Amino acid sequence: MDILECALIEKAACENGWEHVLESNDTVVVLASARHRAQARVKSAPAEDGWLLGVSGELLQQELARSCAGVIEHPGVFPARNIEGLASLLRRAAALAQSLPNQAALTYKLAVGKELQEIRDIGTEIERLVKQRVGQDTFRQALMDYWGGACAVTGIAIPKMLRASHLKPWAKCGCDEERLDVFNGFLLTANLDALFDRRLITFSDTGLLICSSRISPQDSKNIGLKDGLILRWLAPRHQPYLAWHRECFFDAEGQ
Repeated sequence: MDILECALIEKAACENGWEHVLESNDTVVVLASARHRAQARVKSAPAEDGWLLGVSGELLQQELARSCAGVIEHPGVFPARNIEGLASLLRRAAALAQSLPNQAALTYKLAVGKELQEIRDIGTEIERLVKQRVGQDTFRQALMDYWGGACAVTGIAIPKMLRASHLKPWAKCGCDEERLDVFNGFLLTANLDALFDRRLITFSDTGLLICSSRISPQDSKNIGLKDGLILRWLAPRHQPYLAWHRECFFDAEGQ
């Protein structure tokens, strides 16, 4: 890669979540960010136009692969035919890196510490409220990043309509890493969130929406719970949390 090509890559990286250049030469550009712990490596694609992107961490590689289905030739290597394609890959990789465990928990702890330092009189209730608010904001942003700003079921991408829905509730989690785990929730539209939170809907192991018998067919129709609603994807790390939610759902059905 020549100087101009390296500069082009560095500019695309800076604009898409990778503001630190750790290395830049004729063979590779290595990128990082203060907002997450991942690294990215960009190399020229052999015998063809474009570049190859590699990212650190097996989980990040797996989740980025989900976004690039059908275009990956080698595991962990993501081709970009032009600078627009590379920018899109870098942007998605950065969003995932900022949301995947346990980056959200680290972001939360830093944000809480900063806010509490600025408050002179810190009582137990004030601290609890700060932690709750920052935790909710951090978790929602993590889900927005992970799901690409769109509902996990419908694909609706209107931010004001979207809610961060916990699978295992905040109060039931044993630690912040569990509470803020991006796999412990789905990004849902407000109506689906309300139903999900009250155990009136849940999802099967394959992501198919399960509707409570407590919702009448007419109400189900009015709400928009049509047959075949399914999660856009479901990762293995969702499954333990989903099993917890589904157990609560069926317990409520038996009441």
